[in-house]
Amino acid sequence: QLQLVEFGGGLVQPGGSLRLSCAASGFTRDYYAIGWFRQAPGKEREGVSCISSGGDYTYYIDSVKGRFTISRDSAKNTVYLQVNSLKPEDTAVYYCAAANTKKRLCVINGEEYPYWGQGTQVTVSS
Repeated sequence: QLQLVEFGGGLVQPGGSLRLSCAASGFTRDYYAIGWFRQAPGKEREGVSCISSGGDYTYYIDSVKGRFTISRDSAKNTVYLQVNSLKPEDTAVYYCAAANTKKRLCVINGEEYPYWGQGTQVTVSS
């Protein structure tokens, strides 16, 4: 069973930055695509970004392009989401999720990801 733990969230002012981490343990020798999702109060969960199992394909939704960067360190079994130029509308609980796949691409459809972390809160406020 794969376990995921997110950390790195916090309270930042608009324009600030955070680095969110998603650490995996368990069956980490398999190939996993990783997605980052977020859910704001009263809103549906939203896919934000993903990275393929090989790390050579990434995807971002339009609202975070140029501000968020996803990367992975396979040696540390960790995926990062660098979030810059944060806006109040980025406030949400951020979750990482994993899908066991060797596909070259990745998607941010939550139904494709069976493994989820517990989430980390990101609050952007002055």
